[in-house]
Amino acid sequence: MTFLQLSLISAVALLGPLLALPRKWHLPVVLGQLLAGIVIGRTGLHAVDPGDPAFTLMADVGFALIMFVAGTHVPVRDKAIRAALGGGAARAGAAAVLAVGTGLGIAAVFGSGHAPMYIVLLASSSAALVLPIVDSLGLRGSKVLTMTAQVAIADIACIVALPLAVDPPNAGRAALGAAAVAVSALLLFFILRALERRGTRGRLHDVSEDRKFALELRIQLALLFALAGLAVLGHVSVMLAGFSFGLVVAAVGEPRRLAHQLFAVSDGFLGPVFFVWLGASLNLNDLGSNPQMILLGLCLGAGTLLVHAAMRVLGQPLPLAVLSASQLGVPVAAVTIGEQLHLLQPGEGAAMVLGALITIAASAIAGRTAAATQEAATNPSGARPAPNSR
Repeated sequence: MTFLQLSLISAVALLGPLLALPRKWHLPVVLGQLLAGIVIGRTGLHAVDPGDPAFTLMADVGFALIMFVAGTHVPVRDKAIRAALGGGAARAGAAAVLAVGTGLGIAAVFGSGHAPMYIVLLASSSAALVLPIVDSLGLRGSKVLTMTAQVAIADIACIVALPLAVDPPNAGRAALGAAAVAVSALLLFFILRALERRGTRGRLHDVSEDRKFALELRIQLALLFALAGLAVLGHVSVMLAGFSFGLVVAAVGEPRRLAHQLFAVSDGFLGPVFFVWLGASLNLNDLGSNPQMILLGLCLGAGTLLVHAAMRVLGQPLPLAVLSASQLGVPVAAVTIGEQLHLLQPGEGAAMVLGALITIAASAIAGRTAAATQEAATNPSGARPAPNSR
């Protein structure tokens, strides 16, 4: 990779913010970045080589950071969320049961042999996508809290299960690696919580802010990369390391200044590099030569929506049920791991991304519907409500 190619990657990644700019669309920034990668990568201009070791390493670092930030977005400290855990867990479990039958059926129809991976995809939700939609639309109430808990539980469970499901023959080895990462993350939680309670972290924060040392960011990155290194040694994805450490930081409490610094590093640079790399790695031309993969993507997207919409039977409003189906992190991780291990059929990665995009489009519509229903219920006279103060 050259500096000119890095400049090109950074420039085309701006397509993400441009597409996400209209608030009424509720499109995630990553969508434009994926499209940019598709244009300059294997599908389009071949201006960058996703197999370049430097490009791949930067993408892996970005992937770990993205999953770390996603983990910090899970509201594990929110007492209201904790109260809704029972109902959320029940719905996440019911969706997982339905995903088993649906995933087995899709795998049988397409003969891919990837039923475990499809099951995880169908059952997954994305807290990193759903929570910003909930917040931006001002959705509230007990049913929204239960849905939020459901999404968080499904997100965590599917991220843990994915490395085992992608490569079942090596699931035992991956399980040991995942256990090592989980135990290490748990130890870090107790250590960081003890330092927080003793005031050590606060004193470090004051010195860092006063002297402009960015010590918290440096330490967090060192710990994140150590966990990622352990994950690689254990033959599991850096995804698990990043998300586990994100949950640890969320449970201990993330300082606002650190959150801003991480946003700058992840969303400003390495995150876009990862999504451009992922888009560049996909060859959508395979969809043209393998039309059945287009149908696979449609089936995965529709299957995910049906699995989650079925929670209407358990009393969940249909718009919230569809909103909970929004996914991107787990499908992206499945494509990344599958491509790295050369396990996917031609066009299968693009099919999984297509399925995820279908859920994103549906969740954007569902979110607006839920907001309109809430506004009608709280403001039946039709007067303009006060702006959301959150």
